[in-house]
Order: sequence, then C-alpha cells, then structure tokens
Amino acid sequence: MRILRKLAAGTSLVLAAILPSITAQSPFSNFTIYPDAADAGTIPKYTPLRPPAIPLAVRSPYTSAWSSTGGLGTLNSQLPIFWYGQRLGWEGIVVVDGNSFEYMGTIINDFPELPYFNTTIPQEVKFDSQYSNFTFSAGPVNITASFFSPVTPKDICRSSIPLSYLTTTVVSNDGQPHHIQFYSDVNAQWIGLGNEFDIIKEFHTGPTNGNGTGNATDTPTSWILRPRYPALFAEAAQIPRWGNFSYTTSSMGATNFTFQSGSATSVRFGFVNNRYLNNDAGSVTRGFGNQEPVYAFAHDMGTMMETSIRYTIGSIQSPSVRYLHKGGLSNLAPWWERCYGEMHDMIRFHWNDFDTVAAIANEFETKLRADVNAFDPSNAYGFLEPINATGIAVPFVSEAESYYAIVALSARQAMGAYVFAVPPSVPNGSSADDVEPLMFQKEISSNGNINTVDVLYPATPFFLYANPALLKYILQPLYELQEGGFYPNTYSTHDIGAHFPLATGHVEGTDEYMPVENSGNSILMSYAYYKFTGDFGWLSNHYALLRQFAQYLIDFSLVPSAQLSTDDFAGELANQTNLAIKGIVGLQAMSAISRIVGNLDDAANFADKATSYYEQWKGFAIDPSGKHTLLAYQWRSSWGLLYNIFYDKLLNMGLIEPEIYEMQSAWYASVSQTYGVPLDSRHHYTKSDWEVWTAATCSQTTRRLFVNAVAYWLNETSTNLPFSDLYEVVGTGDYPLQIDHFSARPVVGGHFALLALLKTGQHANAAAGDTTGSLFTKNGTEPLPNPDTPITPPSYAGPSYKPRAVRKQPPQPNWLQTGHTGHD
Repeated sequence: MRILRKLAAGTSLVLAAILPSITAQSPFSNFTIYPDAADAGTIPKYTPLRPPAIPLAVRSPYTSAWSSTGGLGTLNSQLPIFWYGQRLGWEGIVVVDGNSFEYMGTIINDFPELPYFNTTIPQEVKFDSQYSNFTFSAGPVNITASFFSPVTPKDICRSSIPLSYLTTTVVSNDGQPHHIQFYSDVNAQWIGLGNEFDIIKEFHTGPTNGNGTGNATDTPTSWILRPRYPALFAEAAQIPRWGNFSYTTSSMGATNFTFQSGSATSVRFGFVNNRYLNNDAGSVTRGFGNQEPVYAFAHDMGTMMETSIRYTIGSIQSPSVRYLHKGGLSNLAPWWERCYGEMHDMIRFHWNDFDTVAAIANEFETKLRADVNAFDPSNAYGFLEPINATGIAVPFVSEAESYYAIVALSARQAMGAYVFAVPPSVPNGSSADDVEPLMFQKEISSNGNINTVDVLYPATPFFLYANPALLKYILQPLYELQEGGFYPNTYSTHDIGAHFPLATGHVEGTDEYMPVENSGNSILMSYAYYKFTGDFGWLSNHYALLRQFAQYLIDFSLVPSAQLSTDDFAGELANQTNLAIKGIVGLQAMSAISRIVGNLDDAANFADKATSYYEQWKGFAIDPSGKHTLLAYQWRSSWGLLYNIFYDKLLNMGLIEPEIYEMQSAWYASVSQTYGVPLDSRHHYTKSDWEVWTAATCSQTTRRLFVNAVAYWLNETSTNLPFSDLYEVVGTGDYPLQIDHFSARPVVGGHFALLALLKTGQHANAAAGDTTGSLFTKNGTEPLPNPDTPITPPSYAGPSYKPRAVRKQPPQPNWLQTGHTGHD
C-alpha cells in the first residue's frame, strides 16, 4: 500500500493533528511514490506519480506502446502492451562483465536458471511530457532506459513522423570500468502476426539492403517487417494490416555490432550464452511463444565507465488515409513523405535528428512547467473536510504538482491519436509551396470513428494551448466533406468515417445522432480557433456552413429532444441542461462570428436568440433549491457537471452570469467522492476531461479539488491500460461496469483547459465567474493581441514529392461500401 493511500485513510482527527506541522513544499517533488519495504526489491519509486500505464513509444494510433503498472507490473516483469491491451515483444538485456541483466521483457522466466542471467532491480520511474525514464540497478552498474516520443506541436514535419526513440544508458556505480554489451529484439506482434510465413522481413542498412557486414558504417540499420498479404486500410485487433514496422539502430561505435533473426529461444538463448549474434538475417521461423520469430541487434561496446545505445521504433503506413472529397476518393500520402521523401529517407532523418528534436521538445517541456507553476502551490494543500465537504481530496499535495503530472502524462497521448496527410491534388488547387496538411484522428478505444467531432471538442484545449493551427487541420476535412455535398443533414456530422482510416463520410446521413452536440461543438471550436489565431480568411470561408449549424441550434437547442450527447455511453436523455447551454453559448459565438465577417443582421438575430434562450434556460435548468443546475429540466434533485459553460469563460463571451459559475462551484464540493465528482447523479463514474473543463469554471478551492482528485486517481487506480478518461470515483477507481474500457483516447487534451485559460490572460487564482485579466474584451470579436498566426509548414530538402493520383470521376456508391476487417 502506497504512502498516499495511508494518508488518505487517516481520520480527520489525525489529519487535523498533523496539518499544522506541514509546510508548503516545492512543486514537482511531493507526489513521489515510495514502495513499502516489502516491495522495495521489485517496485520502483515513481515520479511525479504512478499512472496505470506509462508511455513508451506513442506517436500515432499504430505506434502506441505502453508499460502497464497494473498488478505492480514493471518494465522488467511485464511485456509492453499496445494501447488495446495485447502484449508486444520488446526485449532489452545488458551484459556486464559476462553477466546478463534483463531490464525490459520477461524472457528470464522462459530460461532454465543460469548463474550468468539475472533480472535487474527497478529503482525509479520518471516521466514528463516527452520522456519516460526507467532506472534499474544491475550489479556494479545502473541502467536507464529512456523512451522519448517527441511532442513538438509547432513543428508539423517532425510531428508527422510515426517513430519513437529508446536510449539505453549504462553507468558504473562502483567507480570501476566494466565490459558492456547490449541486446534488444522485437517480435512480429507489432504487425499483429507471429508466423514468419505471413511476414516479409527486410534487413536494411544505409541506402541499400544490408549484406551482412553490419560493422561497415555507422548509418542506420533497420529491421523492416510487413504483412505478406496486406489488406489496405484494414485492421486486426486495432493493428494495421498494411504498411511497415521498423526497428532501427546503428553500430554507435561498437567494437562488434551484430544482428540476427530466428526463433525467440534460439536467438535469445544464443546471445545470453555467446554474447553476440550470428549476422543471419535469413532464417525463417514458424511458431509462437518461445518459437515465434524475433529480430535482434547486439552491440559490444568494450570496457568503459559509461556508454549508451539508441534505437528507433514505429509503425509506418503509406498511404495513410482514404479520403472522400470533391475530386473523388483519394489515398492520401503521409505528410512525412512531403518533408523527407520515402520511408528509408524518413527513418534516416529521424535517426540523425535526435539532438535537434530533443532541443525542440525541451522548449515545450520548459514552457509547460513554467505555465503550470502559475497555480500557486503555497496555499494548495488540504484535504476533503468531512464537516463541510470543502477542500481537496489529496492530503499535502500541491495543485501545481498534481496538474503537472496530469498534463505531462496527457501530452503524448493527445498527439498520439492523429496522423498528418498530404491533401489530394484537385484541379485549380493550391500550389506545391502553400499546401497545408490535413489531420485525421482515430477515436481510440471507443468506436474507432475518424475525426469524431465530439472527441475533438474535449481535446481542443490542448491545441489552443500548444498550436491552434492543428485545430484547423483537423476541422478542414470535416468541413470539406459537408461543404462538398456528401452529407445530407442540416446539422453537423458526427464524424467523417465509421472506422479509421476510412474517411469516406456518411452520404446516407446515418451517422451517430448527436445533432445539437456537434453543431454547437463545430461553431465553438471554429470561433475559438479564430480568437487564438486571427485567421479571418478561414472563418469567412466556412461561414455558410457554420450559419447552417446555428440555424439548427435556433430550432432545436433550447429544449433538446431525447438524443445523445458526447457522453453517449450514458444513453439518450431529453431536456439535457448541459446540452442546451452548449447550443445557447454556440449561438452567442455565432453572433460574434457574424460580426467578424460583417453580417450584422445575422449577428443581431443570433445574439437575440442567445440572450432570450439563456433567460429561459435559467428558469428550466436551476433546481428549486437554488443550489445547482439540474441534469435535465424538471428532474428534481438531479445534477451533473456543467462543463459546457467553459467556452463562455475561455473566450469571455459574457453570456453566463457569475452567479451561475459560483453556484456550481460551491455545489461540486458537496458531491465529491474519493476520486472526484461524478459526471452526473445517475452514476458514480466520471470523465477526467470534463472534470478539468469544469475546474476551469470554478473558484480556486473547488478547482484544486478537481485537479488533485484526478491526480489522486491516477496514482491509486486499479486500472491497467493507458490513461482512461472514464472511471469510477469510488472503490478502487476501476473501469465502469458494462462499458467498454476507455484508454489512450485523445480527449485527454481537455486536461489542458486550465492552460488554455491561462493563455488568454485570466488569473489562475480568479473566482469562478471572474474573467479578470482576460486579453479578450467581454463579448468582443478581437483575437489575442499576439495570436498564433498560422504559417505554412516548411518542407525539408529531399526528393521531390510526387502527389498520389486522384480519381477524377464522381464517386460511385459501391466505392463507399469498402469493408474493413477491424474491430470496434
């Protein structure tokens, strides 16, 4: 049992007795988890906290590897997992003076007991927004495995690369030099296969295929795997059935650099006994488990005090998306092809780019830490007081420290659900020099839709904080499809395809029915994009479509009929208070959009409707007790998180009165549970993204309650998959029953809501409805004084980009019947 659980279990009397002796502590040091003495030999210290899974290689929906901490698991006691939960083969061994130490994987359990094969002792696990670092002791040395998935949202070319880094470093801990050797392998589960007769493998070094002379140069050397029988744009258990997987290293100054493929037992046992590989890239293996094929590298670094080896890993698809547009159906090239050329050019660039991209990533991390520090830690300690139900849920942990842990863990996950693609070449289209990418999102772990509007909406704060241009790149395919006549309804589409990566739309209009939800979402996201960038041209270009959505809100948002909201797992509900206010705030935003484009008649109409509807909404929405809003009109004593007022505060629209904010802020503390405030009164589960959105609308005290409760859940939960946004706030914080496990979803971008608010100048310590400091005038239309003006992403020198052919004839119905073998 970890120390925070012990503290939380204490009585209020004990807490009261020790609270006066607690002084404010420095941020980023107090949420560290120390194992009990009984577990100290196998369980590391986690900093800043112990999440249910730690990102290893997270760069796209298909490059998404994690280390689960469920069941006290560690990197060297459980295999890495794909976000969906299946295990991936990724092995790591360091040999010290002839003794092998396993730091990643579990093959030691498959071998007979050998005196020269040992496990390592986990010491510490640290993560930030870019790195996950695992440190082990291994006899006379310490081993650190540093997993680096760069989050560089303002560098589009680098963000489009689906590869991640692993650097393994060995440092002597006894003051003596040691003979160091490295071994690492991967299996074919990265492409969902285990039988080599189903796999095409390629051993590639330099500009041509390898010839077995691995010591010739220090150029990158790669194992490339792909299905022998590919199925374009198909998935099996969420893993792509087309494209390539690469595992890359170089000799890196090794005195002997070797490689081998073959059965797992043969290759691994051979290395442990011989401490080198046989440079055989041709052996064919058929089997599974111990007999499955593996693809290995080994480095002999000689005798030294400190040394390291680097690897890169990832799943690579080209083409990456099938896209329906006015020119027909196109198979879109990945954006990295435009930047770097073909696959091997991209792998080589990425390999040599480590120092540069590390510096860029450090800029993001440094700014993130500085911004989080705005949440003053000096008065952010406390506990949930049982008498008046105020305070925060976690004892003695600063809000800044908690919030940093949340957003640092969320950054890679938020970016890891997207791919960047080159737009199709259409007649009279843009020149080659001013092309902008299209972004496509996979709705990971819920239903696999592509560019789901109500998944993008909660993720929006990350983009507004990190690079608002990304929001345009994601919205563009949604708007092109609807403006191109491929969607028959007057409200916003739910998504642009039933399953990623098929962006083939819903020409029949039978997508998931969330008309008020997604019409309001589209307007609010578009207005926010303008306010953070000043991009008048883009907003003006899509005015007609946004106006169409606003007209639907006039007709249907005040008293919404039975329908789904974004929280569709909770089922349909009529007269949803939170859904109605989204539509009303959306009308207020549309009034501002109309003023921006110069349509003053529309502006007046939308403003009148927003004001009138808001006055009526107050009569419908507020419980007779006057203490909170209802979950649904006329449902007495019901309640829920009123997160849809966030945009009113973020953009200082001035529609929602401060009294509403203050009433809700006071109410949430009275219904908070162990791991936060339930989503609504029907259940005892919550959504972490909506909790942080709601926190941004609350007073400082209630905000801290939300933030610290999310961090407390992360540290204590019994879940075992990547950061879930849907979980129980009671018991062990497990997944809700009878709902598919949510994991690795991009909605964690919503955890950046407080940072998006901070970017507008609003004070971190402001009261609930107070927008003091906002750089936006109340209900004004001006963008930020120094907006993130979109710029055309640069292209890097390399082979000239060759656009993929576009089918010019109008699409035929049978084209849209493309089946897929994936699983929702």
